[in-house]
Order: sequence, then C-alpha cells, then structure tokens
Amino acid sequence: MSDDCRLEAVGMVNALGAGLGEIWPRVMAGDVTGLRPPEPDAPPRGDYAGPLPAVPEALARYACRNNAMALAALSQIETPVRDALAATSPQRVAVVVGTSTSGVSDAELAIGEHQRSQRLAPAFDYAQLEFGGLAAFLAEVIGTGGPAYTISTACSSGARALASARSLLRLGLCDAVLAGACDTSCGLTSRGFAALHAVSAGRTNPMSANRDGLTLGEGAALFLVTRASGGIQFAGVGESSEAHHMSAPDPEGRGAAAAMQMALHDADAEASDVAYLNLHGTGTPLNDAMESVAVRDVLGPDAPCSSTKALTGHTLGAAGAMEAGICWQVLAEGESTLPLPPHCYDGEPDPALPKLHLVAQGETAEPAGRRLVMSNSFGFGGNNCVLVLEDAR
Repeated sequence: MSDDCRLEAVGMVNALGAGLGEIWPRVMAGDVTGLRPPEPDAPPRGDYAGPLPAVPEALARYACRNNAMALAALSQIETPVRDALAATSPQRVAVVVGTSTSGVSDAELAIGEHQRSQRLAPAFDYAQLEFGGLAAFLAEVIGTGGPAYTISTACSSGARALASARSLLRLGLCDAVLAGACDTSCGLTSRGFAALHAVSAGRTNPMSANRDGLTLGEGAALFLVTRASGGIQFAGVGESSEAHHMSAPDPEGRGAAAAMQMALHDADAEASDVAYLNLHGTGTPLNDAMESVAVRDVLGPDAPCSSTKALTGHTLGAAGAMEAGICWQVLAEGESTLPLPPHCYDGEPDPALPKLHLVAQGETAEPAGRRLVMSNSFGFGGNNCVLVLEDAR
C-alpha cells in the first residue's frame, strides 16, 4: 500500500477571518489587529468576530460555539469532502479532530443559569461538553461510518489529530479522513492561563527580550486527507512525550528537539531541506527559551522561521492544525519561490536566546531541491508533535 498522504483541502476560521482567501493576505501583511481586548481593561484576545453557521436542528444536542466554529471550517471544504464520500463507502471515511475546550463556554453559561434558577439552560446538553462530541458531531454532519474520535493533548492536539489521520490511511483502515481541530474561548481557559501568569498584558511578543506571555485565541482548521499521490503531501511526523512538568517545558528543549529530529527522519529529509519553520512561538519566557535551543540544535541558526501566534493568538488545541494550514498555504502559493509569513514582534531579540533567522516582512525562500516546510507544536505535559509538509506537485 502506498505511503502517500495528501492534504487535499483546508478550511479555516480564526481571528483574521474565515477561509484562507481572507486569512492568508492578513498573515502575509503581518496584520496583528485581529488580537483585540474582548472588553475594556482586559488583555487582547484572538476571538473570531464573524458570524457562525447554525447547528442543524436535528443535531441540536451538539449546538455549542465550538461545534459551530468547526462547522464554519467544514463548510469551506464541503465539496471535496462530499466527493471523497461519494468515491468510497461511508465506513471508509474517518473523522479525527483535536480540542482542549470542547463546549466549555456553553457549559459555563448553563452553570450560570443553574446558579440563578436552580436548573440548567434548556439548550444545554452534555454532548456539547464531551471531548468526543466534536468528532461525533462532524461525523453525523457528513454522514461517515468510519472511526470517529477526538484527541486532547493540550496545544499539540491539532497536530496529533493530523498524525493520527496519516496512521489510519497508512494502515489501510480508511480511504479518507476529515482531520483537524477546533478550540473556542472560555472563562476556564482564560483564568487558568492567568493563574499561571502566562498571559501577556498586551499582544504576544514571541522571541523578544520584552516578551511577557501568550495571547489567547480561538479558531478551527479542518483538512481532507487522502492516500492520493502528488499535491501537498504530509511527508513526516515526529512525536515525543518528555513529561518534564505539568505546565513547563524541559528548559533544554530535549523533547522538542527529539520530535523535530524524528519528523525529519520520517520525511527522509535533512535539516537543510526545510525551507521554513512555523514556530510554536507562544511568547512565554519558558517556551521561547527552550524552542530556540531546539531549533538551533536541529535546524541550525539560518533556517527561516516565524511564529504566527502574534497574528491569530494561541488557539490552544487548534494551534497545530491551524499552523499546519498556514504551512499548507505557503506551499500552495509558492512556485519557484515560497512566500514566508513574517515574524511579528517588537524587533528586539532576546540576547539570552540562541540567534534564529526570524522571517522579515516580504521575505521569500528559494528551495534548491525538495520543497519542505515544518510546523512545531508543544503541549502541556511534554506532549510534542512536529509535522513536515512537502510540495509534490
């Protein structure tokens, strides 16, 4: 059986808009205006400000913001997804998605109603809150009968969902997979990161000497993944679990570096083949310190890299899929040269960190051989996942 794994199409929603047609120009412009305070005197947040589709009445038990946002991403790739379903049996199509919040924001509203009236809000159903609810909802929407499950490994969830999709295809268990992730803003997450003193007072400032934390965001990114050849291929994946600390990474970046090295090995690639790296780049003191060490050790100081979290916010469980989607667009837009997303920060690199090649506005790459890009995702508990995409057109 072929090891080909094509990322056919991408649907995306985040603070920059809906669809890569809207999001991509703002990424390339370094437009940070999507990160704005949700209320006066609050730190900025990357919430999606546009309308969301209604969850079908027949699936009302799943009606929450998280599922509606996933539906918005799905609607952008519905035609290729339906075509994939028509080409095979529904039992041969899987759904694998990641989330870290599920419908927590709707549960918070329901609990508030309970405190006021001693009863839950009539529209609330536990299916909205279950981690597995996101996969079950999407499977019912598109009518699949294959494996359907949700992965929740904190900020690497979306990347691991894509890795799992690749495994299902390579094992011959299905012919196509709807894979990706969705996470929406909620009070539990906001207060949790605030308690860790991990939230920036302003917009996140990754790799800066003045960085003071992350900016939270929300969004969804869904891919149609098949065993077709050509196109943009999922060429490599590296996963590690360092278990250094519940919420702090190994300061030496050993788990991150191991995942990067495994991804290169899996793609049968050298460090010099990587034309661009999308950093995990949260803007927290600990993440940027360890990631810069890992990048230097694995790719060297000259590999072009940037963090797009200064544009979208940190979309947590959706971040790995979101940033893989941005890497997908880098390859889709490129011909002889690849357009590179700029690294947006205050321009004051931290002299205590290894020097990296942070992408400047308007910078491009000209791969001499293979056209490879890499995306880093590192989650709480040392859940690390690195993806390598390749333009095989």
